[in-house]
Amino acid sequence: MRVRILFRCFIVLLLLVSSSFNAKVAARRKTPAPQGSQAMSVNWEERMRAIPRAENLREIMKRLSAEPHHLGSLADKQNAEWMRDQFKAWGWNVALEEYEVLFPTPKERVVELTAPMKFVAQLKEPVLAEDPDSTDQNQLPTYNAYSGEGDVTAQLVYVNQGIPADYEVLKRLGVDVKGKIVIARYGGSWRGIKPKVAYENGAIGCLIYSDPKDDGFYQGDVFPKGAYRPEHGVQRGSVMDMPIHPGDPLTPGVGATQDAKRLTREESKTLLKIPVLPISYADALPLLKALDGVIVPEAWRGALPITYHVGPGPATVHLKATFDWKIVTLYNVIAKLNGSTHPDEWIIRGNHHDAWVNGASDPVSGMAVVLEEARALGELYKQGWRPGRTLVYCAWDGEEQGLLGSTEWVEHHAEELRQKAVVYINSDATGKGVLGVGGSHTLEHFVNDVARSIYDPKGKDSKGKQTLWEAMSDRRSTQARADAARPRADLRISALGSGSDYTAFIDHLGIASLNIGMGGEGGGGVYHSIYDSFAWYTRFSDTTFEYGQTLAQVGGTMVMRLADAQLLPFEFTNLAETIDGYVEEIARLPHPNVDLEPLRKAARTLQASADSYDRALRDALRNNTLNQAQLKTLNAALYQSERKLLSNAGLPRREWFKHQIYAPGFYTGYGVKTLPGVREALEEKKWDEANAQAKVISDTLKIMSAHIEEAARMLRK
Repeated sequence: MRVRILFRCFIVLLLLVSSSFNAKVAARRKTPAPQGSQAMSVNWEERMRAIPRAENLREIMKRLSAEPHHLGSLADKQNAEWMRDQFKAWGWNVALEEYEVLFPTPKERVVELTAPMKFVAQLKEPVLAEDPDSTDQNQLPTYNAYSGEGDVTAQLVYVNQGIPADYEVLKRLGVDVKGKIVIARYGGSWRGIKPKVAYENGAIGCLIYSDPKDDGFYQGDVFPKGAYRPEHGVQRGSVMDMPIHPGDPLTPGVGATQDAKRLTREESKTLLKIPVLPISYADALPLLKALDGVIVPEAWRGALPITYHVGPGPATVHLKATFDWKIVTLYNVIAKLNGSTHPDEWIIRGNHHDAWVNGASDPVSGMAVVLEEARALGELYKQGWRPGRTLVYCAWDGEEQGLLGSTEWVEHHAEELRQKAVVYINSDATGKGVLGVGGSHTLEHFVNDVARSIYDPKGKDSKGKQTLWEAMSDRRSTQARADAARPRADLRISALGSGSDYTAFIDHLGIASLNIGMGGEGGGGVYHSIYDSFAWYTRFSDTTFEYGQTLAQVGGTMVMRLADAQLLPFEFTNLAETIDGYVEEIARLPHPNVDLEPLRKAARTLQASADSYDRALRDALRNNTLNQAQLKTLNAALYQSERKLLSNAGLPRREWFKHQIYAPGFYTGYGVKTLPGVREALEEKKWDEANAQAKVISDTLKIMSAHIEEAARMLRK
């Protein structure tokens, strides 16, 4: 224990020395430090963190969530125009960037039990007197965007969460879904995986319901008495096959401008082939109750007052879904503050503004934070602060349908972003609890430094103060997280898969990215329903908006430090350690005739290169040998480093995803698969592909190692 304590102290000392590098470089240079430099930024940071106001967040949420504002709606456009005007008032250069995207809305929706009895599903969420927004006009009905069309009648089969492993269980039970309609419960994977796997197994239709065990009465009182999903609550959502590629289904790889060349619907790879509809657990209960056959395994059982059977039959279901396949305009709000010293290096910050209905939590809670950050930075600008690098603040449209706004913008501006984008920082829905961060592990140390600089809104020491880092550490200790007990100076951040607007930045272009939010306290069950409203959020989530205020301090601090850093805070030892852990995870999977030794060797080489850079950085810090020209060259190498983790060929069967370390799983949708090429090949027992992908990743790590060594040489000159 004493050795561990000494080791921790040593690491912390090194980190403190390292974190002072930017200030020392600026302070010791012969020429005066620019106004935006790190040496002068601490006071500006403190000023920024004092500006965000909880009451402003509340008012922004009330304004933006007042009406249903889905993609293509009048309220969606009006919200974009209002945000544009706010940015202008705060001193930003701002414009609306428009794209034309495919967005189907339902014409006909039918779900009915035809045997052994008659039942017609309601397919509608009722008005609640306690929630004024539940009466709003122009609500999107309950449906799944990009479902296939169809009018089918067949026996019903319950498939649990509808993931590949569930179909293996069905096969062992002797149940075949070919020619059947399946019913799956939410959970276990992203919703779009369920109809995709059902189709692969021969099903002709799919229903998805929210079981009360997951987010309904089993978890707590339902809305309006409590936070959880009421019996008729329904989770809308896209079922586009996003593991192939996100964005507009008709313009893969290019921005969906008016004159873009478009595929036909038949040519698109991301539109589903079978009809699928989401239903409430009130509508699901009669269907499940009518099933017979084998009793399901214990892990498949929900909280409905029935014995869960697999089927097929005697329940027979009629499912019909038809759509209006129209092209609509989306509106991205893009605001900029030009950099004073490095205008061609961009720090990008974003959140989406569109919702399935009113969307107070998803996305307005996060969008309000981004706007309050922008207001604070605008105030600093008026007071004389100038960001060293250009700030780009974005409010994305069409996220809910498949990350449309961000993906089309990234594809449209790809060449410029490859040259200029330093980091992308994303947020989405945010609530109450501790800070959660996922992202590029080259930024893990940076994240930890920021978390140590900001106080948690619910402090607990004698002065009532506790840093976000301490709160995160306490939470991990309470949850018995493995990394909480290890002698490691930095808390780990999670890897990113997909599910929000960072996807195109990191997975397609290799731009180092972070996703930030507050959460972990309190529950909820109104996701993608009409009850995700101002009334729900102000009663059951971040009721005081203190956590949103704190997240604005986090996002603003990250942006300012990145914008003003003399030397960008990319660090490679955490990355190398993390990748080595991923390699060892893969080695524990069955891998007959798959040679993983080259992958292990490449991971060791990466660790050596990271250590080399770390030593060179300490030497440069000690000797203060870097001038402005060297810093510019080195910074370019640092922010281009994430690009070295890409492969132009992309992942097998989905070339849009080019990152070789992080990707959403082919059968998880949102959930991350690390070292995805080889990991998924091993999981699917494709041994030849696993060997080939192990070589691809090994070569990628070698390229990254060489790039880091070159950065180390720059430091040594």
